[in-house]
Amino acid sequence: MEIRTPLNLDEWGQYYDLRYRLLREPLEQPRGSERNDADEFSIHLAYFEQGKILGVVRLDTHESDEIAQIRFMAVDFGAQGKGIGRLLMTEAELYAKNLRYRKVMLQARENALPFYKSMGYQLIEKSHLLFGIIQHYKMEKFLD
Repeated sequence: MEIRTPLNLDEWGQYYDLRYRLLREPLEQPRGSERNDADEFSIHLAYFEQGKILGVVRLDTHESDEIAQIRFMAVDFGAQGKGIGRLLMTEAELYAKNLRYRKVMLQARENALPFYKSMGYQLIEKSHLLFGIIQHYKMEKFLD
């Protein structure tokens, strides 16, 4: 088991494929919708097991802001419930803390609210409706 940034084309392919299969394909979105312009400037973390990526998360940081943002969090269907998401979130929070961010925020899908609450995130408000079908909720956590 290892959590790190993808290093080569194969790993980056696995990384984006997982994001697509879990976060966009079920919503009938086209390939490419799992990426955006901020990918170039973000911190990408992947959970590797025997050379295969089983989970991903992206941490967005802004120089003038005290708040980092978690985005594109996903754990492969067959690997869910094994603590991989918790490990990825902990690592992303550690990155944010080491970069001197005071708070982490995210936009959670309704079915993920219990997971993020168990990680210490507070529900702030109902936010956007992704693709007009998936309700999201703004959540925040202060870093110690």
